[in-house]
Amino acid sequence: MTRRMPKALYERELRALQAQLVDMQAWVQQTGARVVVIFEGRDAAGKGSAIKRVSEYLNPRVTRIVALPTPSERDKTRWYFQRYVPHLPAAGEMVLMDRSWYNRAGVERVMGYCTNEEYQRFLRQAPIFERMLVEDGIILLKYWFSVSDVVQEERFRSRLEDPMRRWKLSPNDVMSITKWEDYSRAKDTMFVHTDIAEAPWYEVESDDKRASRINMISHLLSKVPWEPVVWEPIVIPRRPPAGGYERPPRAWTNSVPDVAAELMRRHAGGGAGG
Repeated sequence: MTRRMPKALYERELRALQAQLVDMQAWVQQTGARVVVIFEGRDAAGKGSAIKRVSEYLNPRVTRIVALPTPSERDKTRWYFQRYVPHLPAAGEMVLMDRSWYNRAGVERVMGYCTNEEYQRFLRQAPIFERMLVEDGIILLKYWFSVSDVVQEERFRSRLEDPMRRWKLSPNDVMSITKWEDYSRAKDTMFVHTDIAEAPWYEVESDDKRASRINMISHLLSKVPWEPVVWEPIVIPRRPPAGGYERPPRAWTNSVPDVAAELMRRHAGGGAGG
């Protein structure tokens, strides 16, 4: 059995790394840098939870999560990369891509959602497209989250039994169990064609989700050439004297019911064991 990272150690290290992410974001904003981070990998490999930990304390106006839906009929008639271009960052922005243009090399290839001609064209164009991004000054990082077949199935079954996470389980996800080797071959071919010097792939072993998040965030921080930013001091002003304003009666407005107060009364009435 894979040894899991202790929770207390994980939470302490994650907190420290998230503080650095806040500083890195400040550097991005101040310097006008543009950062794109691609999260790809097996279904249930922990991409979404990693994105959540990266973005948890960041400013959503600066750091955006991009998770595009199934392409529309109109999308299918456009140049493949065209639907992704509008989501690229402007100066001072970071974009975290929850899956990306690599859908074509994975799901679309394995499930037959694209033709072989479209697939081969993608393998030729993706390196060219990414070199253009990097040449234009974008910092492009690509992470592949790997998970074993045993752990993937465990996570699928856990999602199926959890009503709060069942939405994460789609028919395509379940099919990945029966197409494990097909996805493996697709990933290997994708790496051969798109693991380029300007934008290499970085694999994240994620049978232990805690360790994978620590490893991935640490690596991200090491690959963006950020420096600590001197924050401008903020002084909270004194509140001026009251000027005679009176709030209108609460009965004039619609308020949400105080469910919390009712819950607290019930809890207090139940005693220590309630």
